[in-house]
Amino acid sequence: MEHRVVITGLGICAPNGVGLKDFTKSLQEGSSGISFQQELKDLNFGCQVAGKPKLTSEYINKYFTPLQLKGLNASGLVYGVIAGTDAWTDAGLSKAEEDEPDWDSGVIFGTGILGVDKFRESIHLVDAGDTRRLGSTSVIQTMASGISAYLGGILGSGNQVTTNSSACTTGTEGVIMAYDRIRSGKAKRILTGSCSDSGPYVWGGFDAMRILPRKFNDTPSTASRPLSATASGFVPGSGAGALVLESLQSAKERGAKIYAEVLGGAINSGGQRGGGSMTAPNSSSVQRCIKMALKNSGIESKDIEAINGHLTATGKDPVEVLNWSMALERSGLDFPYINSFKGIMGHGLAAAGSMECVAAVLQFKEGQIFGNVNSEDLHPEIEKLVDKSRIPVKTINFRSKTIAKASFGFGDVNACVIFRTLMN
Repeated sequence: MEHRVVITGLGICAPNGVGLKDFTKSLQEGSSGISFQQELKDLNFGCQVAGKPKLTSEYINKYFTPLQLKGLNASGLVYGVIAGTDAWTDAGLSKAEEDEPDWDSGVIFGTGILGVDKFRESIHLVDAGDTRRLGSTSVIQTMASGISAYLGGILGSGNQVTTNSSACTTGTEGVIMAYDRIRSGKAKRILTGSCSDSGPYVWGGFDAMRILPRKFNDTPSTASRPLSATASGFVPGSGAGALVLESLQSAKERGAKIYAEVLGGAINSGGQRGGGSMTAPNSSSVQRCIKMALKNSGIESKDIEAINGHLTATGKDPVEVLNWSMALERSGLDFPYINSFKGIMGHGLAAAGSMECVAAVLQFKEGQIFGNVNSEDLHPEIEKLVDKSRIPVKTINFRSKTIAKASFGFGDVNACVIFRTLMN
C-alpha cells in the first residue's frame, strides 16, 4: 500500500529570520539577512559579507540543557536543533515518553560540514597533549550524524535516524528520502531538514576559488544577485530548515494542520560527464531529474505554476533557467513563476535546500509568490527565455496549486521535489 505524504510542520533558523513569523515577513518584504562580517575582513577575505542567523545566548538556552550547552561550539548543530525542534512543535507533536521511543517517528537530517569550529578547537588540544580537556561532547559535535542523533534523542525517535550529505542538494534530497520512507509505510512521520555551519573555516575554500562576490563589501544587502546581469558570485550563508513529513492518514487522525502535499520527486547525478564536473551540473541530467520528478508525481509540465530554483547568483543561472525551459517545454509568458531566495539569505550550502523548501511551502499558506531581490536587471540570456512578469521583483499575490523546488550541488548531484496544495 502506498501512502500519501503531507507536510504538517515547519521550522527555520535562517539569516533573514529565526522562526516562521520573522522569516515569512522577510520573504514578503524582501528584507535581507546578509551583512558585513568583520571577522572575514580581519582574515583578508575577498568577500567580507555573509548570511548568518542572528541568535542570542538566551535564545539558544531555550533549546539545550545546561549539560548540552557545556562546551557546545558547533553552529550548524545549534541551527539544526532550533529548526528541527520548532518544526516538531509546529506540527503539534510531542516528545516520546522516557521509557519507550516513538517507533513510528524518525529523523533524516543532513549536513555538509558539522562542528568545524569544535573540530579546530579539538585539534589544538590534541596537538598540545591535552585530550582530557576535549570534554564528553566533542565527538557528537563533530561527527556528521551528530545533528540527527541530537534531534533523535530530543524527540525520542524510534524509527530511522540518519544524516544525508549531498552538498547543496542535501536538504531537498532529504525531503524526497523522507517521502519515500513514509510512502512505503516504513514510517508514519519523519522530521527532515539540513543545516550548515557558519564562519571562515567553512567559507574560506569558496573565497579561495574566487566564486564569491568581492565588490559589495560596503553594500552587503545588494551582494547576492540571482538571475541578474550583474551577478558576480554567491554570497555564503548558513542556518537550517526543517519539515515534518507525515502520512495523510496519520495527519487526519490527529487533526493536524496541513501545509501541502508532497507529490513526489527525483534524485540523480550527471556523473561529471557531458559537461558536468565537480562544480558544474550536466544539463542533460538536470533536465532528466525535473522530468522524472514530474513523472513520479503523476503530473504534467503544464501543472507547474511556480518554481523555486537553485539559482545561486553565478554565471550558471541562465543555464539553469534554460534547463527548466527545456525540461518543461515552456517559455515566455507560458513559463511558470520562478524565484530564488538567495538574494536575501545567501547560499546556505548544505542548509540551502531545506531553508528554501520551507520558504517555498510558505507560499501556499500566504497565497503569494515571494519576490526576487536584487534581480531587477535580468540577465539578457534569461530575458530571452522568460517574460519579465514571470520573475517578480517584489512579492505578488498568487495562489499556486503546484510548486517545483530543485537543488543542484557540487559533485554534479540533483534533486527536484513537487509540492501541491492538498486536494481531496
